[in-house]
Amino acid sequence: MSADITVLILTLNEECNLPRALESVSSFARRVVVVDSGSTDRTVEIAREAGAEVYEHSFVNHAIQVNWGLDNTGISTPWTFRLDADEIVMPELADFLEHGLASVPDEVDGIEIRRRIRFLGRWIRHGGVYPKYLVRIFRTGRVRCEMAFMDEHMVVEGRIHRVKADISDENAKPLRWWTAKHNWYSDRELFELLESERVAAQPGSVQPRLFGTAVERTRWLKTNVYGRGPLALRSWLYYLYRFYLKLGFLDGPEGRIYHFLQAYWYRFLVDAKYFEAGKYPRIKKELLDRVSSSLED
Repeated sequence: MSADITVLILTLNEECNLPRALESVSSFARRVVVVDSGSTDRTVEIAREAGAEVYEHSFVNHAIQVNWGLDNTGISTPWTFRLDADEIVMPELADFLEHGLASVPDEVDGIEIRRRIRFLGRWIRHGGVYPKYLVRIFRTGRVRCEMAFMDEHMVVEGRIHRVKADISDENAKPLRWWTAKHNWYSDRELFELLESERVAAQPGSVQPRLFGTAVERTRWLKTNVYGRGPLALRSWLYYLYRFYLKLGFLDGPEGRIYHFLQAYWYRFLVDAKYFEAGKYPRIKKELLDRVSSSLED
């Protein structure tokens, strides 16, 4: 039985991931909308074969792409579910959406669910990675994606309901793709560091609050604790915190690789680029011009 929900998926060359995502929503989704940004593999064909509706839109950042999908694909169901192409809806969440969604109170605008991460085939349970609650299901027309370049979240004005059920991030692409993606992410995060005041002033931005939602609390800690640490050294301290104090070492060899790359290597790369931008104004200007021009386009 279909639920009154539309699943919105952004894609770019996701032929190895998309079939699993589409299969995981087939039992409950009334409609599946795919917003593609120029795939050159079989992504679009796979989506259409599975019955999804495909729209094309050039990519600027995830926030613009999500909001474009919300505004331009004719979503008319009461609920929308934002799902990444490399994510799978777990059975307990599918069951809730089939049988429990209709009983959610009217004052609830957003539903938080848990995201688990599988890296090199292993579920990363420690290091503060799980459980991480995210608003991915929301009332159509009442919620927008904040205009952030990195780590964007859905902005909910009304009440948020928490469901202890999961989506699983299980990207099938190789490690070289993961590192290349995070190198690209580091440029986006550097832009936010350099333009922090302007980014924070964007309408609808999630504001850092120690006693707010899970997302607001995480952003407060990132801004006021991690953000005030010594440049470069803070990435090492963060890795030690995740790997030892938060028991990341229990995630085995896969976790050892994941926590080192995600908690140390990536954060150190952002700091190194920030140092470089401060030392060489030309490089800073090139980055700001490149990202700003992508917004104007």
